[in-house]
Amino acid sequence: MTGLLVLGALLWGACAGALLPRAAHRLAVPDDGRRLERCARGHVIRGWLGRTACPQCAAPAGLLLPALTAVVCAALAAATGPRPELLAWLPLAPVGVLLCAVDVRVRRLPDVLTLPFAAAALALLGLAALLPGHAGHWPTALYGALVLGAAYTVLHLVNPGGMGLGDAKAALGAGAALGWYGWPTVLLGTFAAVLAGALFGYALVVVRKASRKTGVAFGPFLLGGTLVGVLIGAYTALS
Repeated sequence: MTGLLVLGALLWGACAGALLPRAAHRLAVPDDGRRLERCARGHVIRGWLGRTACPQCAAPAGLLLPALTAVVCAALAAATGPRPELLAWLPLAPVGVLLCAVDVRVRRLPDVLTLPFAAAALALLGLAALLPGHAGHWPTALYGALVLGAAYTVLHLVNPGGMGLGDAKAALGAGAALGWYGWPTVLLGTFAAVLAGALFGYALVVVRKASRKTGVAFGPFLLGGTLVGVLIGAYTALS
């Protein structure tokens, strides 16, 4: 049963990830008021989902986003098993990968993704909480979203150059996902995100690719730490 579940999640992730390149390209702009309407060759880009940034260009489809999304979904399925919350993790995973892709390109987490991501996380987990066999707690997911969102907002106000407001908005969805499995999972996921971000920044300084004041995209670390926390929380609940 678990093997089939993981295989299905792997295929779902590969298919969903294959449709992300066009959205990642169109959202890779410096502010929320714009969307890329043309590719580098001047072709008008229509639609948001597609294997390539531009359907008229002959550029080969990349494998990074499909492979990454497939691995994330398969890992979530293996850790969660046939529990209702997996129906929340699988739709949320491609959005998380898309957020990371945009943040890496332009160091920005767009509102069009972060706020619906948080709302969808709470809504899907709310539905999972109504089904038998779930292993989480929806009120803690809500509190986790509020607490983590507030914490990152404070960090943004204290140091706007080091922590973006988009990170604070993404923390709402991250807090909901982590909070589903309880406060220890919230702390674990947050610690993993901060530690990974700090180590990456320090490594850049050591190899002289950046200074101590150079900003880095924190979204991948925030969402990566969330994934670590959810995987451990889900596996612990399963065992």
